[in-house]
Order: sequence, then structure tokens, then C-alpha cells
Amino acid sequence: MTDGHGQADDGIEPDGGEATTEDPSTEMSITTDVSESVSASATTGEADTLVEARDVSVYYNDERALNDITMEIPRNRVTAMIGPSGCGKSTFLRCINRMNDMIDAARVEGDLLLRGKNVYDDDVDPVALRRRVGMVFQKPNPFPKSIYDNVAYGLEIQGADGDYDAIVEESLKRAALWDEVKDQLDESGLDLSGGQQQRLCIARAIAPDPEVILMDEPASALDPVATSKIEDLIDDLAEEYTVVIVTHNMQQAARISDKTAVFLTGGELVEFDDTDKIFENPDSQRVEDYITGKFG
Repeated sequence: MTDGHGQADDGIEPDGGEATTEDPSTEMSITTDVSESVSASATTGEADTLVEARDVSVYYNDERALNDITMEIPRNRVTAMIGPSGCGKSTFLRCINRMNDMIDAARVEGDLLLRGKNVYDDDVDPVALRRRVGMVFQKPNPFPKSIYDNVAYGLEIQGADGDYDAIVEESLKRAALWDEVKDQLDESGLDLSGGQQQRLCIARAIAPDPEVILMDEPASALDPVATSKIEDLIDDLAEEYTVVIVTHNMQQAARISDKTAVFLTGGELVEFDDTDKIFENPDSQRVEDYITGKFG
């Protein structure tokens, strides 16, 4: 069975793709195609759950950065993760597409499931995983290439079939950038404004048609006008993709997300619920104190 992206509703298997030689700290979200096989474990969890964490802990050497995180992230919704600096939000985000693998000192325990398949199983190719789980970083990081080549980059690395011109156009339209750049596709992506560069990076991430888009404070370096465009775009993307966003801006989380996870000191997930409930009637006094600004 396939979903709206042509993805099989099953587990994850490795393929023979190769990782890009680009700096992995800046671009690992689009790399290679992935073949999939039916997995009995894909039927676990609620029907609308796409990503599930079960007792996930992360250590950097002997220091624990995440403490037994358990949560279910619904498909085609925006899930926000908020909390003070150093509470593990970005660390958890990077567990989903195994970017913590890039850090020698990092060790992940527990299960992190995508469609019921543990992404940390030995038979899962991290490069193939990152084709299904794209990532957009805090600082826009377009390649020193043309706008067209930035968007087509992942397709070329994969050797993907299809009409690249049509895919590039559609990706730029989904990223709400096409009308602004359609007459300058051969110009450098580095010549765009900060907000346009971030939308270009979003177009690059969605060109291979992932299932999940991770965003690590994607608007924190942008001005209010560009931030508003990114927020509108996130709302539109949730119709096609599952979006997980880390933000320090609680008002932003309240505006754009369907579910909110509150991480607090010690890498602890204190509460995870519908966004309205988190902001209007949280169960935890610690969460209420954080939301109301009694501590940060």
C-alpha cells in the first residue's frame, strides 16, 4: 500500500546509494533513494502515528542529554518542540534522521520508529533514511550553485528518474519561491535574501519527496516579514508532509503547530499534547511556569 507520496507503507531497508561528500553538518537531508519492503512492525502504534519514540535517551560520552523520551508524532501535522536552551530539543530532532551518528561521542538508546520500523536497526541505511526524512537548519545554507542546481541536487545524487525541470518547478512552488525566482534559475542561490535562501533550502529538502521534514529553528535568523512567510509555508507543507520543528519562540509554536512537546532541564520531556491544551491548560505546573515566563 502506498501513501500520497508514493512511499510504501512499510519498513525501511538500505539500498546501494552513496553519501554526498558535502559537509554533513550542513546537508545530509537529501542523498539517495531507498527501497522498502513490507515489515510486520509497520502496523504497530496508532493509525495516524508516523514517528514514535520509545524510551529514547542520548548520551554524549557519559553525559545524558535526553532522558527516556517517549512520544508519538502524527502524520501530516506540525509538531513543535519548545523549551529552554540546552534541554535536548535539537538533539531529539537529530535522532529522527540519525544525524547524531555524525558525533563520535553520541550514543542513542531506546527505539525510534518510522512507520513502525526502528531507524536504528542494523539493516537501516542512514543515507537512505535521510532521503525520507529531510532537514532544514537554523541558518540558511544554500550551496554555491545556481538556484536550479540547489533544488536538483538531491535528485542528481540519487540518480533519480523523472523530469527534473518539472520537479524543480514544483518544489519551488511548494516552497512559495517560484514566482520570485522563475526568471533567474541560473543565478546563484547565494544571491538571494536570507528568507529566500531558507525557502530555497526547503525546496531542496522536499524535491526528493520525503515523508518528514525536520526544521531546527528555521526562522530564528530571519526578519519578521521573512519569518511570517516561513510560518505560512509550514502550514501549507503540513498538507503534504509531517513537519517537526524546534523553536525557542513560544508564540510561534502556538501559531503554527498542532502538537507541542515541552522539554525542560535535564533532557526531560515534561508534557506532550495538543498545542491548545499545552498553552491554555497544561497538566504540569512546571510547564505552566515555563509558558508564563516564571522561569526560562
